Amino acid sequence: MSAMDVQRFSKTLGLLVVLHSAAIAKDDDGWLMKAPTEVRAIEGYPVVLPCSFTHPHHTHPSSMHVVWTLGHGRAATVLFRCTSLNNSQQCQSKVNQDQRYRLEGNHRNHDISLRINSVTLKDSGRYFCRVELTGHSHTSFENTLGTRLRVEAAPRILSLSAEGSETSGFKAVCHVQGSPLPDVQWIAPDGVLEGDTSFSLSQEAIGQYRTSSQLLDVKPGGQYICAASNSLGKDQATLYVLPPSPERLTAKSSFSLLVLLLALALGTKLLLALGVGAWVIKRRFSSVNQ
Repeated sequence: MSAMDVQRFSKTLGLLVVLHSAAIAKDDDGWLMKAPTEVRAIEGYPVVLPCSFTHPHHTHPSSMHVVWTLGHGRAATVLFRCTSLNNSQQCQSKVNQDQRYRLEGNHRNHDISLRINSVTLKDSGRYFCRVELTGHSHTSFENTLGTRLRVEAAPRILSLSAEGSETSGFKAVCHVQGSPLPDVQWIAPDGVLEGDTSFSLSQEAIGQYRTSSQLLDVKPGGQYICAASNSLGKDQATLYVLPPSPERLTAKSSFSLLVLLLALALGTKLLLALGVGAWVIKRRFSSVNQ
């Protein structure tokens, strides 16, 4: 092998290490556990979280427990647990085990990788694998660094609505979901508009994947498009802000005319009353002088 081939081989090996980087946890007793620091998945598809281990015992344990948790310590949630007894090739989980989770690896070959079916954005988080052996002084070992699962999804517009009134004005509000967090644009028939006050709706432990944008000064009778995009795709929805109905306009005009007629009638009565009062006072004043 030439020097150039050796250099090319070294570069390729280095690239593979970067692409398949993994955290290796070990202790002084000879336990070693290997798992990737991060795994990415697409919403709706299955994903496998790799985890393998070796232990210091010369004989293969006849019984063991495999545990996967979301989170670490007291706040951890046990997602999957199975037990293998008497050298069984099967690792049996409980009856009420969520069927989205299953053991993908062969625990007898020290592979306790976990498969998650139909992942969602809510599955994003840090996962920890643990193996527990029975009949030994050092009974368990866990990957304390964990594997970060990052679920990605194309944008999806959750809702689009108009809020406000004719007196206070209208605004359009668009709620969007996606990972990476989508960019939101407002589009009118005459071009792209500038949205105002984008704010986060929720933020998960691994990062936010929902956001909202609102567009102020929305005009009745207008048409507005909320468009969301990220590296995985696009989504959009159209909002029609209905103008006031002719019945409402007619009723409003009729009400205004009625108010005007009432005002005129009251004004006429007041003038008539003033005229009669002035005439009565004048007659009495003339009678006194005579």
